[in-house]
Amino acid sequence: MDCSRCETETVLFAAGEYAATLPGETPTVGLCPRCLKLDPGDGLDRPEWAAPPFERISPRFPTGEAAVPFALLAGLIENLALYRMEITELLEATERAGVDPLSALGRLDREPTVEPETDLSRRREQLEQLL
Repeated sequence: MDCSRCETETVLFAAGEYAATLPGETPTVGLCPRCLKLDPGDGLDRPEWAAPPFERISPRFPTGEAAVPFALLAGLIENLALYRMEITELLEATERAGVDPLSALGRLDREPTVEPETDLSRRREQLEQLL
């Protein structure tokens, strides 16, 4: 599936227990490794989504239990005002999984292949105020 914004092939995955944080009805999404746009998936749960290739976004992308909540956080962050509660939940889930979400966002911001429309440095500052 290609990104609706920049047409880069997305990283597809199931939101699992975090599906309630997503806009829309589908529990599957695609995160663009270039612009970090989160697009709804087709709703099908595929076996290969058990280990999504988040390393396509960054080799230092969180892994394990932190990967999915952080991926959703990265995709929703451009709409912080609209998804504030969901983002707060995803921040906490990422932290519970052993990853500092603000540091991970900083690493993502320094990744040369990631070019989000949102200023990640500014969003990090705003997220610090939420925590």
